Amino acid sequence: MPVARAFRWSILAASLAASAALALGGCMQTAGPVTVMPPRADLDSMAYGQPYSAPQPVVVADGGGAIGALRNSFASSPAPMPVGYAAPMAAPVRYDSSYHLDAGDRLRVVVYGQEGLTNSYAIDAGGSITMPLIGAVPARGRTTAGLAGEIAARLRNGYIREPSVAVEIEAYRPFFILGEVLAPGQYPYVPNMTVESAVAIAGGFSPRAKRDVVTVTHTEAGGAMRAIVPLGTPLAPGDTVFVGERWF
Repeated sequence: MPVARAFRWSILAASLAASAALALGGCMQTAGPVTVMPPRADLDSMAYGQPYSAPQPVVVADGGGAIGALRNSFASSPAPMPVGYAAPMAAPVRYDSSYHLDAGDRLRVVVYGQEGLTNSYAIDAGGSITMPLIGAVPARGRTTAGLAGEIAARLRNGYIREPSVAVEIEAYRPFFILGEVLAPGQYPYVPNMTVESAVAIAGGFSPRAKRDVVTVTHTEAGGAMRAIVPLGTPLAPGDTVFVGERWF
């Protein structure tokens, strides 16, 4: 009996020793050289794609022909001109050559070769312009060509042998609008304007305005003329527009 118990204990001890050896063997690391694998050169391209490279020019050899002719045409073409924007030019005042001047018109008188006489002149209340050397020159009732001839005749009389004179209108005399408009008064004349545009310049009709016809007074050298006209009637410089009041 004691011999059998001792035998069982020896077998149990051997089993425990074998288990411990196996456990220690699993925790131990094998000593020896470690091999390091070099990184692959194509990893970046695999992750990010191929880097961009500019295409190289292709040299085409030609012995003339169509390619040579095309190349020569580019070589002989002039360089493109730079694109610029010119400053806007002021549009000249357009007027009828038969228009008769009157007080309030502003003129540009050009005497060629005479800077002291070339200037802008306004026709005064007396109907004249005043210039150096020749003084007051009547302008009321004249056309621009007629006034230029009168100025040249006076300069020829003891001042300039053969004067060359031109007269242009810089600004027309104003027009007047009265009555049932929002802002009655005096306004600069605009070429080719009508009664309707005059009313618009004056702010439009008042609530009490008679809107179908108006009264226009036109003044010429021979006197004044008054007429009842529709809104599309053309106006002349110096005209007076009166907008009446409606009664219903």
